[in-house]
Amino acid sequence: MTTARPTTARLTPLVASLPATVPFVGPETQERARGRRFVARLGANESVFGPSPRAIEAMAAAAREAWMYGDPENHDLRAALAAHHGTSPAHVAVGEGIDGLLGYLVRMTVSPGDAVVTSEGAYPTFNFHVAGFGGALHKVPYLGDHEDPGALLDRAALTGARLVYIANPDNPMGSHHPGAAIERMVERLPEGCLLILDEAYVELAPEGTAASVAPDDPRVIRMRTFSKGYGMAGARVGYAIGAAPLIAAFDRVRNHFGMTRMAQAGALAALADQDWLAEVQARVAAARGELARIARANGLVPLPSATNFVTMDCGADGAFARAVLAGLVARDVFVRMPFAPPQDRCIRVSCGTAADLAAFAAALPGALDEARGSAAGASPSGELPGQGRRGRVSAKQPRG
Repeated sequence: MTTARPTTARLTPLVASLPATVPFVGPETQERARGRRFVARLGANESVFGPSPRAIEAMAAAAREAWMYGDPENHDLRAALAAHHGTSPAHVAVGEGIDGLLGYLVRMTVSPGDAVVTSEGAYPTFNFHVAGFGGALHKVPYLGDHEDPGALLDRAALTGARLVYIANPDNPMGSHHPGAAIERMVERLPEGCLLILDEAYVELAPEGTAASVAPDDPRVIRMRTFSKGYGMAGARVGYAIGAAPLIAAFDRVRNHFGMTRMAQAGALAALADQDWLAEVQARVAAARGELARIARANGLVPLPSATNFVTMDCGADGAFARAVLAGLVARDVFVRMPFAPPQDRCIRVSCGTAADLAAFAAALPGALDEARGSAAGASPSGELPGQGRRGRVSAKQPRG
């Protein structure tokens, strides 16, 4: 007779050592905890302006074929992306958003203990993947409100890093470097180091932000997405542009059936509708202007943005900004904030419709009043948080 023993998950030691967490808490999670919906969803940098009508039609038509798997080679979409970027399909990989591609790339290139360099406070999903495959993260601080290419390169040389990650434009600050600065960064990369250039927001950035990097340059892999400018965050379509041998290696580890037929069809139609992208770009620019106006009207400093969000300096510390964020959430407006100091003095607000921005404008004064009231006793100068010199100075940091 055998004695039953309780079963436990047979996790590897690495996975067992990791926290059970996600890089971002979704608005749906917060809505369930609060017991009600948000009035304005302005925290995840989604495009409320939506996909191209042609993309919606294409996805609706493809839904009738949902009984079939998607093309495991993403043939038509890769061909269209290659033509769009003036390269060949051998230089293009498609995956489940930039997040999915980052996971595959780290799995392909990082062994346990390998050094990987990023910025303190930069996109946390990348860090999540590095930790998940046992890489050793090395972080450098921002320079002002910009990622610091020089510091990233110095740390990569010091640690012998396999990967260096930089986003241009940047999330969560909305700042950007001109493409020429990224090109200089590529020329200084240490031998054997691969630069991950995350260009999720580049379609929304000023002319000249995209670096001129040859698709077959083995030192760089560029990541792009249909989630931002193309308004298809829920479809999960990202792509990478890189040297053919590196792109071919994705086939060793990727989920070959990870892309649905609907997502492939929608992305193909969206790419063909550049007029819609131009319309979204104009709407984003107008929304950025309105968000900046709202920030200034409430004593905050809007940082220059090359993205579909505006980061607002609250003029105090992270505790004060978290109080402001909590006040906005309590008033049914979903926003987020940078998580690492000193950038955590800010809140980050996505572009939205006129109704979304009106809801934010109505909620912000009360949230600020509550935060300032709770912090007023802690200010020896008598100057209320959110009205000090620090915010005004930070907006004048060099733009790289």
